[in-house]
Amino acid sequence: METLSSPQAPTAKRRSRSLRRFLANRMAVIGLVFVTLMCLVAIFAPVIAPFDPIQDIFSGTRGNPPSSEHWMGHDHLGRDLFSRVIYGTRIALIVGLASSLIAVVLGVAVGAAAGYFGGRIDAFLSLLIDTLMAFPLIALLILLAAVLGPSLTTTIIVIGMTVWARYARVVRAEVMSLRERDFVSAARAMGSQTGRILLQHVIPNVLSSVIVLASLQIGTIIILESALSFLGLGVRPPTLTWGGILADGRAFILRYPHIAIFPGIMIVATVLAFNFVGDGLRDALDPHQRS
Repeated sequence: METLSSPQAPTAKRRSRSLRRFLANRMAVIGLVFVTLMCLVAIFAPVIAPFDPIQDIFSGTRGNPPSSEHWMGHDHLGRDLFSRVIYGTRIALIVGLASSLIAVVLGVAVGAAAGYFGGRIDAFLSLLIDTLMAFPLIALLILLAAVLGPSLTTTIIVIGMTVWARYARVVRAEVMSLRERDFVSAARAMGSQTGRILLQHVIPNVLSSVIVLASLQIGTIIILESALSFLGLGVRPPTLTWGGILADGRAFILRYPHIAIFPGIMIVATVLAFNFVGDGLRDALDPHQRS
C-alpha cells in the first residue's frame, strides 16, 4: 500500500534543483575542484613527484629556497620539498576519509539506537555522547595515541573513535522526529523487525545530514592528524605527512621558513576546500531552501 511505504527517494526534479543550488555556489564548486585535484595528486603521486622524496638528497642544497627546478625549495637535509608535500597528500586524505568512515558508522549506529529506542537506552547513550564531547578532543587524541603508539592505523582508529559523537547527536535528534512519522508506525504495525525499520525507513532519511557533516568534518580530521604528526604521535617517519614536514621545519623556521610554509599552506587550502564543499552541500540539500 502506498500509504504504508516510506517516503520515496528524491525525484529527478528535486535532485536537479539541489544540483543547481550547489553549482550556483561558486566557492563550493572551487572547493570541489580543489578536492578532486588533491585526490588525483594522491593517487598519481609517484608520477607527479619529480624526485624521490626520501632517497634523493641534493648535496649543498640544504634549506635552499624555491627555484625553477625545485618549486618549493629543499628541506633541511637537501631533499626536494615539492615531492615531499605531494606524497604527504596521500596520508592526509587517507586519514581524513578512513577516520570519517569509522566515525560515520559509529555515530549513525549509536545515534539511531538512542533516538529510536528512547528510554534508558537513550539516557545511557546520550550520557556517553555528552561525556565524549566534554573531553578536550586534542588532549584525548594525544593521550590515546601515546598509549597505543604512533602509526597510520592507530591514527585512523583513534581519530575515528573520538569524533563520532557529533554524528550521533545529529542522527539522534532526527531519528527522534522520524520514529513518530506515519510510515514508521505503519511499518511497525505490519510486523517489520526493528533492524529492518532502521535500515530501510529511518537511516536513509538522515543520510543527507550525515553527508553534509562528514564533508565538514574531514577538514577537522586533517588538522587533527597534522597536529598528532607534528607532535610525533601520528604517522611514523619515513611515511610523509604534512604535519611531519611542519615538525621538520620547526627548528629552522627563521633560517628556512619555506619548509614550514608550504605544508602549512596545503593544510589550510585543503581544509578550506572541504569546508566550502560542506557548506555547498548543506545549502543544496537543505529541504527548506527553495529555488
